[in-house]
Amino acid sequence: MNYIKGICLLLCCFLLLLLADFAKAQSFTHPGLLQNTQDIERMKTAIREKQEPIYSGFLVLQAHPQSQNTYRMQGPMEIVGRNPTIGQAVYDADANAAYQNALMWALTGQQAYADKAIEIVNSWSSTLKSITGRDAVLMAGLGPFKMVNAAEILRYTHSGWSAADIEKTEHHFHEVIYPVIKDFAPFANGNWDAAAMKTMMAIGVFCNDRPIFERALHYYIDGAGDGSLVNYIINDAGQCQESGRDQSHTQLGIAHLGDCAEMAWQQGLNLYAYADNRLLKGFEYTARYNLGLDVPYTPAMDRTGKYLHQQLSSEGRGRLRAVYEQIYNHYVNRMGLAAPYTRQAAEKMRPEQQGLPGADHVGFGTLLYSRTASVKGKYDVNTIPEAPSGLLAKTSLNSNTVTWIAAVGADYYTVKRAGNRNGPYLVIADHLTHALYQDNKVVKGKTYYYVVSAVNKWGRGEAAYPVSITTDFRANWEQADVGDSVGLGQKSTAVFDGQQFTITAGGMGIDSSRNQFKFIYTTLNDDGAITCRYVPQVSSQFTSFGLVIREGLTVNVPQIALMVKPEPSGQAEAPRWYTCLLSRELAGKQTKTVTSNQLLAEPVVTFSRLTGYYWLRLQRKGEVVSGFSSVDGKNWTKIGSVTGQTKKMLLAGLAVSSGSMATPTTISFDRVTLER
Repeated sequence: MNYIKGICLLLCCFLLLLLADFAKAQSFTHPGLLQNTQDIERMKTAIREKQEPIYSGFLVLQAHPQSQNTYRMQGPMEIVGRNPTIGQAVYDADANAAYQNALMWALTGQQAYADKAIEIVNSWSSTLKSITGRDAVLMAGLGPFKMVNAAEILRYTHSGWSAADIEKTEHHFHEVIYPVIKDFAPFANGNWDAAAMKTMMAIGVFCNDRPIFERALHYYIDGAGDGSLVNYIINDAGQCQESGRDQSHTQLGIAHLGDCAEMAWQQGLNLYAYADNRLLKGFEYTARYNLGLDVPYTPAMDRTGKYLHQQLSSEGRGRLRAVYEQIYNHYVNRMGLAAPYTRQAAEKMRPEQQGLPGADHVGFGTLLYSRTASVKGKYDVNTIPEAPSGLLAKTSLNSNTVTWIAAVGADYYTVKRAGNRNGPYLVIADHLTHALYQDNKVVKGKTYYYVVSAVNKWGRGEAAYPVSITTDFRANWEQADVGDSVGLGQKSTAVFDGQQFTITAGGMGIDSSRNQFKFIYTTLNDDGAITCRYVPQVSSQFTSFGLVIREGLTVNVPQIALMVKPEPSGQAEAPRWYTCLLSRELAGKQTKTVTSNQLLAEPVVTFSRLTGYYWLRLQRKGEVVSGFSSVDGKNWTKIGSVTGQTKKMLLAGLAVSSGSMATPTTISFDRVTLER
């Protein structure tokens, strides 16, 4: 009995240590957004000693009207919005003032600046209830970023901000700002996504919310929309998704990505280096063109399927924005790399002014980021490395591959694996010098959870936030391309992480003459029902998706499909989304629309965008197959029925197509069940 008690005690201790390890992994460095404690001290020393160019940069900040502790607030307001505009300039002006006064407080120690910043943050946190309009995501990604940065500085510099007001502000960022940006903006040009990402990262740090922080990082490195790193800076030449649109928006987009990288750096993550310094390539390309030099250009369709620019845009060319000092000082002075065009752009703007227009950029980069060059291009780290972040897991038939954002100062990495999220996690690889591991000791159809920790001479860092993947695919499910669901030589993919399917495919979809879609399926014998929930948001705005029951995998077999599809409305930016039931009764015949009376509205669709969860169900009873939809998974609406499917063995599953052969779509489903 004592032996059993001892074993139980050891197990309890182990579980407590495991939970403590994950609790530690949720910690953040504070202040830890665009500025940390060392940055503030570096600037204070330079200001006191009048070191150039930092001192000139400080004088620019100090003289700005929105940096004054006598600043008169423009708000607050209960509702702000963009398109239609409601108080956008009011909010942005106050957000600028909050951040600039918080900086002035940190750099001068004068309480009046802290009091002004606290007044602004508290007023808006107590008053603002919603952000509205067609462009709400963009508005919530711009001004609020400065408000969160102000709050982060105030909270961690002994400003006198009360605990009650801090808690109220946390609630405000969580409940008012975050819901607007939580699903990014894959329907828009990439600067929208990038703005949402950086504000989401900031909220994650300020609110000590690791899942929010990780959500933003995952989108940065692997998001489906135009704003993720490799979808925005589309090639190694540095061409950007908006390079053919105009130069102002292009600089806006890469600057947002730069802010994400700087915040990640403050948390010990080398996001700057991701994808072989892709961010630097985007800045060099953009700076070079805007300095009047030639750059290569290749027309490319964006991820929404809406924007194809045939030539590099000269609109706004030469009008440099206040965004280059941050990037120049990181790559050149921190890391010792070459950035000749970014350097020239930074020098041309020095001392950098406030970022304009509105609250588009922080600016003041000469003050905030100027630093002396590192010795021999080496960035020295004298602390234990932080936990790696942004773990991604991919799978093939016989292996899983895990990658991650490198930890600053890491010498090597250790990978652990478990059979469920709560562990126990056991070491499966050690002394890895690259941010990648291929796990070949896996079982098809089994879900695995991975964590990674970084090590250097100072010690071992905390465990990363876990990532999961099911090897090859979900057990008893398969995937296939029906017709050509790929397009332009691209590869369609479907993965399952234990809870959610994520599918990337091209193809024109299902209609009277075409069958081109990615099919994720299992067998259905006799009666049964397949149910799924669409997880917002979708990338290609021509996507169709839904449930299909069919007699095989060839293109023209009998089938019944319950699909969500877009329909032209006369406005490219505003399609009508609807649910329809389709049927092909006999092999080789055309697919016909049985019913399409379900025009989608809020909360599933807002401003012609699929922004809400949506449930679909196909049910077979005897010879009758019926389609249903729901916005909550509880209350169902019947779309229609088809009679005539008599074959005993059928395939039932998920169907996805991008509606374009020029660009793929990415879409996710969860709550996928098959009731027999």
